[in-house]
Amino acid sequence: MAESIFTPEGYIRPALLIAAYRGGLFPMSLDHRGEIGWFSPDPRGVIPLDEFHIPKSLRRTLKKNPFEIRFNANFGEVIRGCALRDTTWISQRIRTSYEKLHELGYAHSVETWKDGRLVGGLYGVAINGAFFGESMFSRETDASKVALCALVQRMKERGFTLLDTQWSTSHLARFGCREIPRDAYLKLLENALKVETALVP
Repeated sequence: MAESIFTPEGYIRPALLIAAYRGGLFPMSLDHRGEIGWFSPDPRGVIPLDEFHIPKSLRRTLKKNPFEIRFNANFGEVIRGCALRDTTWISQRIRTSYEKLHELGYAHSVETWKDGRLVGGLYGVAINGAFFGESMFSRETDASKVALCALVQRMKERGFTLLDTQWSTSHLARFGCREIPRDAYLKLLENALKVETALVP
């Protein structure tokens, strides 16, 4: 009998999850029972780091510097914030799976804090020179957007080559997100996985 994709505790086996990302796949919960589907979109959404665009309104926010940026200070709260919406693919099983990846040093959160409170952020998976963005949330205007800017800055500093957004949306398009064929994405991914770097020390 084939080994289950889940551990006895019910979350996705970390080694399988990492292998999926390396192969261009990612999971999403399909229903309230936690059934998992695996996706490899064609076309695929990416933000070319050298084409990252900051809208004018956000530039004004950045000049005011209203938020403190932290990495991995409260990963669990970030993923819970991302899941708190009317319709979500982030089930309890998905949350636990990524919390385990975080414990292993693969999943990361980029957070915006204000007056000691977490007010927004994003999370994703970093493997070598690729960052696979998963979701973002805001409790204050521009909080998640500022986190995205901080992520891109850190990726550039550390020599990352691929920022994967999975799909493109009108929101992400404002930052330079574009759709590329799956074959082109897989080539970018192959090259990114050869880069030896890390998002955090």
